[in-house]
Amino acid sequence: MVKPVSGMPRRSALAAGAGGVVAALVPSGLLADTELTFFRIATGGTAGTFYPVGALVATVISGPPGGPDCEEDGGSCVPGLLATALSSEGAVENIGSVVSGEVESGFSQSDVVYWAYTGTGIFAGSAPRRQLRLIGSLYPEVIHIVVRRDAGIAAIPDLAGKRISLDVEGSGTLVAARIILDAYGLSDVDLDVRYIKHGPAVSMMRAGDLDGLFVIAGYPANSVFDLVEEGIADLLPIPAEHALGLLVDHPFFSLSVVPEGSYPGLSHVTTLAIGVQWIVTHAATEDLVYRITRALWHSNNSEQLASGHPAARQMKLSNALLGAAVPLHPGAAAYYIEAGLDLSDVPVADPSPAQ
Repeated sequence: MVKPVSGMPRRSALAAGAGGVVAALVPSGLLADTELTFFRIATGGTAGTFYPVGALVATVISGPPGGPDCEEDGGSCVPGLLATALSSEGAVENIGSVVSGEVESGFSQSDVVYWAYTGTGIFAGSAPRRQLRLIGSLYPEVIHIVVRRDAGIAAIPDLAGKRISLDVEGSGTLVAARIILDAYGLSDVDLDVRYIKHGPAVSMMRAGDLDGLFVIAGYPANSVFDLVEEGIADLLPIPAEHALGLLVDHPFFSLSVVPEGSYPGLSHVTTLAIGVQWIVTHAATEDLVYRITRALWHSNNSEQLASGHPAARQMKLSNALLGAAVPLHPGAAAYYIEAGLDLSDVPVADPSPAQ
């Protein structure tokens, strides 16, 4: 039988569509005798990184009827699970979709997850989403501070008085940029700040109408690569001593380096990373989340993930807790303890999370 998902959410038609595909591909006898569990993963736009990585993850964890024996090799998939990646508006929308029960899980960024959980940052003034739980951090997106080579900007303090885009109001990039600037005693009023989406900001830099921009992305980011390759832009480092200071009050950050060769002619650049995280709520069953977490990090799946998308090459069990500033789901925690990871720095969940 097909195990129902709670409620009748806006995206129920997509789940029904997934069921139709299954019915077409799986022999009717197996479909009738097998308990199926649909598990939706809200990701991002199809042209971004969240969606293709989500599709890869959905593929490796799914254990459809008639497929390989998931338990034969120690849990490389979840028996009866049919996971589906859904396109969405991205990190912020996914928080709402997961909390409301429209989807079973979603991808977001460690800073957005933290702000939602605590009711701070871009979620200031709203009730904390204390029901959020973490499956794990998947891969890092690093903070790129991109500046024109002819703008006379050699370090972050030099941004003062320059035409800098911090992204648009309400974006996670804007909040992160302000945190970094504040560490150097700078605010919006000290810069000639522009609030521009990434695409138009890149075009303005190319035209000479902007001196710099902040962007959070996996490396190499195509738009940044092009600006560097064309001789227009460089990357500013966030020196390690400043980055470490930021981690104390902003635990969703982690230290990172853009390796030498990621961008043409640039050596390694020290910076901060924000993890792309996979979230559920406390309502997800412990056994299911344990099995999903085990399948996600199973050694048999690492090659398929790494070959499927450049960002997925950075998915490593050793990094699964980077930027973990909200509680783990108990099922995920059980797997990480079993795998020997140190959970001592991960927050502990409230006994009775708000609904």
